[in-house]
Amino acid sequence: MGYRSMEECLIDLEKHRHLVRIKEEVDPHLEMAAIHLRVYEAGGPALLFEQVKGSRFRAASNIFGTLERSKFLFRDTLEKIQRLLEHRSDPVKALKQPFKNFSLGLAALKALPLKNPSGKPILHQQIRISDLPLIKHWPNDGGAFVTLPQVYTEDVEKPGIMKANLGMYRIQLNGNEYETDKEIGLHYQLHRGIGVHQTKATKLGQALKVSCFVGGPPSHTLAAVMPLPEGISEMTFAGLLGGRRFRYVYEDGFCLSTDADFVITGVVHPGENKPEGPFGDHLGYYSLTHPFPLMKVHKVYARENAIWPFTVVGRPPQEDTSFGALIHEITGNALKDEIPGLKEVNAVDAAGVHPLLLAVGSERYTPYMPAKQPAELLTIANHILGTGQLSLAKFLFITADDQQAVSAHHIQPFFQYVLERLHTDRDIHFYTNTTIDTLDYSGKSLNSGSKVVFAAYGEKVRELCTTVPQAFSELQQFFNPQLCIPGVVALQARPFTTYDYVQNELEALDDQLRGKIAELGTVPIIVLCDDSSFISQTLNNFLWVTFTRCNPSHDIHGVGAFTEFKHWGCKGPLVIDARVKPHHAPPLIKGPAVEKRVDRIFEKGGSLHGIL
Repeated sequence: MGYRSMEECLIDLEKHRHLVRIKEEVDPHLEMAAIHLRVYEAGGPALLFEQVKGSRFRAASNIFGTLERSKFLFRDTLEKIQRLLEHRSDPVKALKQPFKNFSLGLAALKALPLKNPSGKPILHQQIRISDLPLIKHWPNDGGAFVTLPQVYTEDVEKPGIMKANLGMYRIQLNGNEYETDKEIGLHYQLHRGIGVHQTKATKLGQALKVSCFVGGPPSHTLAAVMPLPEGISEMTFAGLLGGRRFRYVYEDGFCLSTDADFVITGVVHPGENKPEGPFGDHLGYYSLTHPFPLMKVHKVYARENAIWPFTVVGRPPQEDTSFGALIHEITGNALKDEIPGLKEVNAVDAAGVHPLLLAVGSERYTPYMPAKQPAELLTIANHILGTGQLSLAKFLFITADDQQAVSAHHIQPFFQYVLERLHTDRDIHFYTNTTIDTLDYSGKSLNSGSKVVFAAYGEKVRELCTTVPQAFSELQQFFNPQLCIPGVVALQARPFTTYDYVQNELEALDDQLRGKIAELGTVPIIVLCDDSSFISQTLNNFLWVTFTRCNPSHDIHGVGAFTEFKHWGCKGPLVIDARVKPHHAPPLIKGPAVEKRVDRIFEKGGSLHGIL
């Protein structure tokens, strides 16, 4: 069915027992987020907060909290969307079956955005920013944020909705130096369509007009995060996925979604920035305060009985994990059709998505060579690191599998397959002084860091240890050795101080292990950490700590390391320093007092008693 509004969607979820109403008054300052986090962690239902302290509007969260629920929302259109994107990447296939696929083309035409014939928006009331549910998610956040925004901008050189960009870029509503009700913060990262629009407007000396839609049919929210093929508009995709055309009008020169629950319009003037943040983000740390574009508020609209949707991000998995899983369901083979030789890629959610990619490719370049070693894999790796949001990846592990025995989505078996074949003296390739994810603070400055590719292919060169070798129990300065996964041993070390001191530590480690390289042949990777018991406790702990706290160029070392004609390698185990560094952002920690306050919602007599 095609939902016409957020409320219609929530009524349907409630009818099918996917939603619970919270009738108690709840404070948007930390309490709503704490309730959401607890319910999400338990795999619980969507939530409708009927009484938000300080606001007359209701709020909803956890709408996309499970893949099952996300697929339920689009149960009538999901298959058609999958077929349409499949034929987008293989038009010849569609031409071979014109009558079978005629309905797909007709559906695409019917999904084109529809300008409201009446010319008047359904958004019937004008409000202020301070009237909204001002939800603060984590204790050290700089203010209240919009976490499910649909930020709409147009190309000043090619105006109109069909060339517009709809993206999910966080919005800070208050705090810091923002003038209440008149200014808000607009945060966007590298490789985003809105950046192209702002650059063009700035060159012409024009202010960029921005419309922030919140709510509306769930298809609009998903469209804002979809990595769509070139030429497919987010608004058209929203119409296809929702089974209902994206409806809009223009007022004061701004585009308004007439199905949205709220619309905030404003302008970004060239060169006008203000401090934005901190914000508890999806890597599990705070993204810190930095200057980002200042949006001067023009008007704020709300529809009748408007509902404010929100989510809470933090150390994965969180609700945005379901977004990623649903996107994978929808796009299917689109990425591997775009990159020749690529079979699979997995942006690992537990490591914060961008820090770690696993990929399976092909090796077809030199079938005449008796020795198998990476060749085509390196070409594919470069293509991956030059493609859209994948270009933000920091670690890329890539292999080829002639027998189809390994999958990038089965994480531990994938690592085992790669580490059994990894030549630490040959297969490690660095990219230094380059861009990384804006939210990744492992580098020394914003957006700046390094990348590394591990490209392993060929016959097994080692068996991996499944217990900690005796050699590690005899070390000085490093203690509590623990096995993370086969072939990877964590060593606890003193807290990180400076990179100069690290050189002394690594020399001491090298002195102790260089003579035992043969004995350590089953251990291709050593991870230095602050707490080896924690990192080895679960696979997710290993992935999160290792790949979010390491800047490859600075924090990857090796036993018996060497540099030969600019190529770095090591004779013994690779050493990854995954300790917290002084320049890192702090991790997200829940507030115990808030947790205690929200217990009332889950106890006997509370709205969520017996739900989890």
